[in-house]
Amino acid sequence: MRSYLEFEKPVADLEGKILELRTMAHDGEGVNVDDEITKLEGKASDALASLYSNLEPWQKMQVARHPDRPHFEHYLKNLITDFTPLAGDRKFSDDLAIQCGFGRFNGQSVAIIGQEKGSDTETRIRHNFGMARPEGYRKAVRVMEMADRFNVPLITFVDTSGAYPGVGAEERGQAEAIARSTEACLNLKTPIVSIIIGEGGSGGAIAIATANRVYMLQNAIYSVISPEGAASILWRDATRAKDAATNMKITAEDLQQLGIIDDIIGEPIGGAHRNPAAVFAETRKVIEKDLEELGKMSGDEIRKARRDKFLAIGRNL
Repeated sequence: MRSYLEFEKPVADLEGKILELRTMAHDGEGVNVDDEITKLEGKASDALASLYSNLEPWQKMQVARHPDRPHFEHYLKNLITDFTPLAGDRKFSDDLAIQCGFGRFNGQSVAIIGQEKGSDTETRIRHNFGMARPEGYRKAVRVMEMADRFNVPLITFVDTSGAYPGVGAEERGQAEAIARSTEACLNLKTPIVSIIIGEGGSGGAIAIATANRVYMLQNAIYSVISPEGAASILWRDATRAKDAATNMKITAEDLQQLGIIDDIIGEPIGGAHRNPAAVFAETRKVIEKDLEELGKMSGDEIRKARRDKFLAIGRNL
């Protein structure tokens, strides 16, 4: 069964009727419903296109958090071959919110870092809903340094509401770990391409997204804090999260205009979860192009370009 968001109710009603008619035909009711199904499919398609033609920031946030949206593990499976995961930060433990390793992209050796939220209750708990602890970022740094040592490009996939704010994480140096991860990104002489596939939350996201090229999926969001968190701080009222989302400039279009990201990867009408294969194909094209372009630059040029890119953010507004 497909999951529907609150604003998708008109589409849910139409597709529910289509399912009922198909069930009726399958059960042998003796009624030809093909014409009615075709008519309803057209209405559902038009309704979906209308809804997604002008989504509000709050609605885009809901799409970015959709339970059926492809996660890091899906991109890994469809874009990377011969993946060998690496575990542990060699200091404390292994953090499953961040997955790291080496594999091949179109036959080329690459390093991969991604934040995994999990797809059901069991995996969400195992991956801590994609909220990494310090050991997750220290593991990421370990892989970054290996990528730099062996001159292997790095691809990162961002999908987190933010770094884990628990007491244990703070005791083990959460802020320092995020800062060190960001610093490691800035110091690499190997290309970094980062894709924000769902949520890009605060330092938890930028710790692995300080890249030469930063992209967002069309319905992804990227912000210094979640709308709920911002509403709680600004108005002491988390129920005003919709107001916060509207004012925070969290959408891909806003962030491209502000120069925070380089470009937007389009999604099918209805979101990435309705046609994941199309999103994987578009993401592959983007990574291919950038690895080819960045591969022509020297290590020093790659590092300088990355640093200049982030130092320039906000200067021309």
